[in-house]
Amino acid sequence: MQQSAKIYVAGHRGLVGAALCRALTAQGYTNLITRTHKELELTRQQAVEDFFRTERPDYVFLAAARVGGIHANNTYPADFIRDNLLIQSHVIDAAHQHGTRKLLFLGSSCIYPKLATQPMREDCLLTGPLEPTNEWYAVAKIAGIKMCQAYRRQYGFDAISLMPTNLYGPGDNFDLANSHVLPALVRKFHDAKHSGGSEVEVWGTGTPRREFLHVDDLADACLFLMAAYSAEELINVGVGTDLTIAELAAAVARVTGFTGTIRYNTAMPDGTPQKLLDVSRLFALGWRPRLDLDQGLASTYQWFLGNRASLRL
Repeated sequence: MQQSAKIYVAGHRGLVGAALCRALTAQGYTNLITRTHKELELTRQQAVEDFFRTERPDYVFLAAARVGGIHANNTYPADFIRDNLLIQSHVIDAAHQHGTRKLLFLGSSCIYPKLATQPMREDCLLTGPLEPTNEWYAVAKIAGIKMCQAYRRQYGFDAISLMPTNLYGPGDNFDLANSHVLPALVRKFHDAKHSGGSEVEVWGTGTPRREFLHVDDLADACLFLMAAYSAEELINVGVGTDLTIAELAAAVARVTGFTGTIRYNTAMPDGTPQKLLDVSRLFALGWRPRLDLDQGLASTYQWFLGNRASLRL
């Protein structure tokens, strides 16, 4: 991408979109286009068409999505499948129709089968049943991947699909009603420590294994792949190692200074037993993450402390 190219970051206020804007600005890109949800409703086709007809971005990072953890996916399945299908369909089609040179679509590791062989290779997509607690979101994201592939095949549109692992970092959602596991734990342990609580409840058994990637590393990978990758096949983005939820909880307790008891509520769902991505394709291209989990947790907690007054809580 030329540094003067017009670049649209869809979802720039979200965890990933904000990281992309930081990375692009740091690398000298000066012509970023952003719109808030109020300024551009991506679920409305005419609004998206009008925007692309007027702005005609050269490059698009499609980071806008309705996202949430197990509770949110279980509670709002219609919202998750409807909104994500609409957002990605409108943006991908309008980008193609109005001359975008390249589009990067961001999916999620939850697209893979619940019992996929670990680590999960890109070619295990659609080889088995999905995890029921987030299948609505996963089906929408799979449709987005297939739409990118179809537009490449039929129209020659340069659309690539990235599948990030579990993300965390500055700008995350710490609302316990709909956050993902890592920011939820940060919030729970912080609140318990500062309220004098002696116990923190963690959903499930603590045995599922998860992989975590700092969002700034994802943004770096996105810029790398926008320049270095152009193919129909999706590509995983992760760190290649995982840990149990119990190990994660212990790490968050250390970072926040909580010294009480961790209690596992085994009546609540565990979700997928393990989600570890095979990142050999990405690593072979020459990219590596920069932050390990201990560094990332410490910096995320410091950001949480410094921005708590304005957070989604």
